[in-house]
Amino acid sequence: MSRAALLLVIPVMLACTKSDAPPADTTIAASPESAPLAIPVNYAGTWTVTVMPEGKDTVLLSYPLVATNDKTGWKLTLPGREPMEPRIISLDSDSVVLDNGPYPSVLRKDVSVSTHSTMHMEGDRLVGTTIARYNTRGADSVVTLRTQATRQ
Repeated sequence: MSRAALLLVIPVMLACTKSDAPPADTTIAASPESAPLAIPVNYAGTWTVTVMPEGKDTVLLSYPLVATNDKTGWKLTLPGREPMEPRIISLDSDSVVLDNGPYPSVLRKDVSVSTHSTMHMEGDRLVGTTIARYNTRGADSVVTLRTQATRQ
């Protein structure tokens, strides 16, 4: 048999051979009725938020946060300021992501800041991280802060 004929026959033979592997299971592993239901967190109420430097317990800022159980109606009031309405980016069974700003910074005079906070439930507290982006040039224009909130 010539090499050309052999090169044509081998792929056909391999394609026609029976596979020893069982067919893939295409059924759904569990029905939606059998999946455990997530217990939703009750975010509604007033929380006291404390902001600390990463790796330290020094409180830089404390303010009230009024929360609801949906993405609307949230308000935070920084010291000496009018209430602000943060944008709730994500809200699920145990975590919340919110953006706020730009607004005049409480921690840095004459600088505006925008913040992005991610918090999750840990016991009866919300804990997480806030990324502060200051409208300035330099190495310290982005700061990572620890955030903790307790219900009042």
